[in-house]
Formats: sequence, C-alpha cells, structure tokens
Amino acid sequence: MRPTMKDVASAAGVALKTVSRVVNGEPGVHPATAERVRAAIDRLGYSRNESARVLRRGRTATIGLVIEDVADPFYSGLSRAVEGVVIDHGCLLLSGSSGEEPGRERELVETFCARRVDGLIMVPAGDDHTYLRPELEAGTPVVFADRPPGAGIDVDTVLTDNVGGAGQAVRHLMTHGHRRIAFLGDDPAIFTAAQRLRGYREELGGLFDERLVSMRPPAMEAAREDLARMFALDDPPTALFTGNGRHTVTALRALDGRRVALVGFDDFELADLLRPGVSVVAQDPSWMGRVSAELLFRRLRGDGGPSEHLELPVRLIPRGSGELPAEG
Repeated sequence: MRPTMKDVASAAGVALKTVSRVVNGEPGVHPATAERVRAAIDRLGYSRNESARVLRRGRTATIGLVIEDVADPFYSGLSRAVEGVVIDHGCLLLSGSSGEEPGRERELVETFCARRVDGLIMVPAGDDHTYLRPELEAGTPVVFADRPPGAGIDVDTVLTDNVGGAGQAVRHLMTHGHRRIAFLGDDPAIFTAAQRLRGYREELGGLFDERLVSMRPPAMEAAREDLARMFALDDPPTALFTGNGRHTVTALRALDGRRVALVGFDDFELADLLRPGVSVVAQDPSWMGRVSAELLFRRLRGDGGPSEHLELPVRLIPRGSGELPAEG
C-alpha cells in the first residue's frame, strides 16, 4: 500500500491538517514542525495524490488532442507545441490520431470526454460535429485547429491562410514567366486541400486549366501517372505547385530529375539541402499549436467572450526550385 497523509501525520506526531498545510505549501506551521513532517514524507516515500486533489477542485488537469497523424511532420510539430503549453500549465496531454477517419475522430473525442478532460483541441477529420453539443453545453471548451468544425458548431478556430498562401505560390511562379502551372493536391473533401485549390484557381484566373489539376492522396504511382498525363499534353506544364509536404516529396521522386519549377505548400526537412533547394510556402505548426493551446487555457480561466476565428499568415521561402524561369 502507498503511504497516505494519515501515515505521515502518525510518523511525524502531528495532526492531519498540519501535514496537509506542509504538503500544499500553506502558512501557519512552525518551521521545526514542518521540517519533521518533510522528514517523515521522505522516510515513508509519500507522494501527493494529484488526481484526487484536482478532482476536488472540479478539474482533472488533462487536455485532449486529436490530430490527423502523429507521424506527419506538420502534426507532430503542432502536437509538440500544444504539449509544451499544457505542461507549462501543470497539466497532462492525452492525444490520438484519427487517420482522416471521422468515426475514429469521434471515438477519440468521446473517450477523452469520458475521462473528463478539461478541454479539447481538435484537427477534425469529419464535418459533422453535432456530437460535441452535450460537451459544449456542459462547459467543456473546444478549439479547432487547422480545419474548422462542421456547420452549426461555433467554437474557437485557428487556421492557416490557405487561400492566400496558394495564391502567393502561383503568383511567385508567374513572376518567373510560368503560365502553365500544374497542381497536385490532396482529396478535395479535406478543408485545407479545397482551400489551396481555391487559391490556386483564383490566382490563375483565365489561365486555369482543369487538365493540370490532380486532387487525391499522395502516392508514388498516382503522381507518376498524373504527371505523365500532364506532360503528354500539347501545351504541358512548365511549373508545379504541390498542396502539402507529402505531395511535394512524392512529386520530387516522381519527376525523377525532370526540369520543372516547383513551389510546395508546407516546408519539410532537408528542403534546403536539395539542388536546387525547394521553394515553399511555409506555415508554422508550432505557432498554430501554441495559439490553440493558449486560447484553450484562456477559456479554462473563465474567458466567456465570443468564439474567436483566427487565420495565421504564411511566408514564401525562395530556395531555387520556384525561381527556375520558364523556357522559351
């Protein structure tokens, strides 16, 4: 059996309330008595039951985080930043990956809520979040990161400027003479993929060509197939915009040395070491994680203001691939 506060009181020859004051750092205990209590704590190996303490205060000191895939560099960066803020607030983070499956997302959320987490940060996989209403009505704060909630759910949201970032990438390629710009993006059912397609299309305007667009999950054979089809056109692309880091890496392998100007959405490890370096529109997952977590803890401290909908800016990092001029 683990030693209890009562065991400490008996060993130190003091009242239970005296031990409680020493353990919780409260005043009113004579220094010599406090030292005797601390000696008994060390001798018995007593440790405070943190779970019981926070439950008495109506909190569990735990936060739930649902992301797409912890193996994805973007989401691992976001997760690590959230964890840092959670630890700074003396809490524990519970996290899980949905794998882009709405059913798994709901299962994780309901599991975390059953464990009475104090708040939730979610990167949603689905677009129906009505199941959250009982938790929201019970006062559980929820922050959506990277993607917004489905219709009818108004909660704090932290997004990236996906439309503006895609437009910035296309504009950069156009300043280097490119007019035939292909786009490899993710499943358009994903909010960020659809937003980046929108930015790409709006920036091209009348130059937009449906034949230069492929929207599906990143896979080597799919990329090779799509690029081969595009390059076989009478007027093939001279530049390529990729919709996320995984699509960029897949496209680089599928291009197999072919000279095409390239700008990718999302920075990725070693992008600056390739020759030429890969130009990217970079978002900051750590910043998104920190902003989301701080917003959640602000709600936990009692901020009952209207829901905030934040959009974080991106920045273009030119490294060489996006600056290759159009030939002819």
